[in-house]
Amino acid sequence: MLDLVAVAFWAMLPAYVPNNAAVLAGGGAPIDGGRTMGGRRLLGDGKTWRGTAVGTAVGVLLAQVLNLVAPTVGQSIGVDLPTFPLAAAVGLALGAMLGDIGASFLKRRTGRERGAAFPVVDQLDFVAGALVCAALFDFGWFIETFTLPVVVVVLLLTPVLHVATNAIAYLLGLKDEPY
Repeated sequence: MLDLVAVAFWAMLPAYVPNNAAVLAGGGAPIDGGRTMGGRRLLGDGKTWRGTAVGTAVGVLLAQVLNLVAPTVGQSIGVDLPTFPLAAAVGLALGAMLGDIGASFLKRRTGRERGAAFPVVDQLDFVAGALVCAALFDFGWFIETFTLPVVVVVLLLTPVLHVATNAIAYLLGLKDEPY
């Protein structure tokens, strides 16, 4: 079971990191350019071109670093860890960003303001985007890496990690809300 958790966590790292990197890179021109739909912003000021680009780049770079250390880490913990072809790395990182952007669009359509809680969607939006894009960008790697048990672990593990990391970011003053 621990092997499965290790593989699921490792495989998702390039998707777990981009949104955090985007927050740190923050600012810049909003993707929606201030446009509205039905009197509400399409996405809001929190979704910027710079944040999306930096978040994606950080996720792809992380995947390449993980490729370098996978044999050593895997051997030390006794688990065969996946490596990331470039297309899969881009799919995971960009997909995580697109999933989060999609959730912002849904938040605005449902009348939620920036930072407002949107349970389940907040925890799994980037996972859905990452998995879909990884499958589209490198289907062979995707089906080899994201077996059904790995996907189940990702879906169970991610909300716990999401809530914990957001609470820590809130306590450190990096986020305005703890969710």
